Amino acid sequence: MKTLQTAVFLLVFVAWVNSAPPIQQESLPFYEYDTDVTMGSQQDYEMQPKDIRKDGTNVSLDTSLSLQGDDGERNAPPTKDTNLPTCLLCVCLSGSVYCEEIDIEAVPPLPKETAYLYARFNKIKRIAVSDFADITTLRRIDFSGNRIEEIEDGAFSKLLLLEELSLAENRLMKLPVLPPKLTSFNANQNRIKSRGIKANAFKKLTNLAYLYLGHNQLESVPLNLPESLRILHLQHNNITTITDDTFCKSNNTRYIRSSMDEIRMEGNPILLAKHVNAFNCLRTLPVGTYY
Repeated sequence: MKTLQTAVFLLVFVAWVNSAPPIQQESLPFYEYDTDVTMGSQQDYEMQPKDIRKDGTNVSLDTSLSLQGDDGERNAPPTKDTNLPTCLLCVCLSGSVYCEEIDIEAVPPLPKETAYLYARFNKIKRIAVSDFADITTLRRIDFSGNRIEEIEDGAFSKLLLLEELSLAENRLMKLPVLPPKLTSFNANQNRIKSRGIKANAFKKLTNLAYLYLGHNQLESVPLNLPESLRILHLQHNNITTITDDTFCKSNNTRYIRSSMDEIRMEGNPILLAKHVNAFNCLRTLPVGTYY
C-alpha cells in the first residue's frame, strides 16, 4: 500500500514541476563607458625598438604606437596633443621628464604639467619657440652634452617660472634671451664670444646666483652683472682686460659686492695683478694668474 502511495506522490510532483513557470533571471544593467577610458585601460601599447646598440654609441627608437584593436586606431599616428610617445621613449615621473642618452635630435613634445626636463647627451641641434610655447610650468631644463647651435629668439620667453637652465657642452656662439627668474645658468664649454652676449643680458636677472661661462671664447667679462651673483666662472677664455667698473663702481669707493663668493679666471691671458683696483669691492680675490 505504501509503495502505491509513493508512486502516486512522485507522479503528482513531476506533473507540478513541469507545469511551473520558468525561473526568470534578473537582468543586469549595462553601462556604456567612455571610449577613451577603455582604450587607456584595456589596449596594449607596443613600442618597437629599432637599431639598438648597447655599446653606448648609438641608440634610436621608433616611437610609433600600435594599438591592438580597431584598424583605424591602429594606423593613427601619434599627435603633439598626446604625451604617450614622449613618455614611452623617455621616463615621465611626477612632473619630471628624463630623456637622457637616447639620441633624440629635437626637443620632444612634453606633458603640459612638466616642471623638470632632463635631455642630456643627445643630438639636439636647435631649440625653437614652439618647443616650450605651451609648457609654462617648467622650473629646470638641462640640455648639457647636445649639439645645439641655434636657439630661436623668444624660445624661453614664456618660461616665467624657470629657475635653472643648463646649455653646457654644446656649440652655441651667442646666448639667447634668458627668462627673468633664473637662479642658475650654465653655458660652460661652448663657442661663445663677447659679441655673442648682449650688454644687458644679465642686468635684469635679479635672482641669478650662479653663472658658469667657462671654457668659451670670451674676450672680456660680461657687463652689468647682477648684485645677486654669488659664483662666477670665466676660466679658460680669452679675457685680456678688466676695468675698475667690471665688478665694482669706480665712482663709489665704499661700494661692496657682498654676495660674490667666488670668481674663477684662471686660464685667461691676463695678469690680474695689473688690475688691483678692479677688485676693491670684492671680499675675495678672483682665482687666476697674478705674476
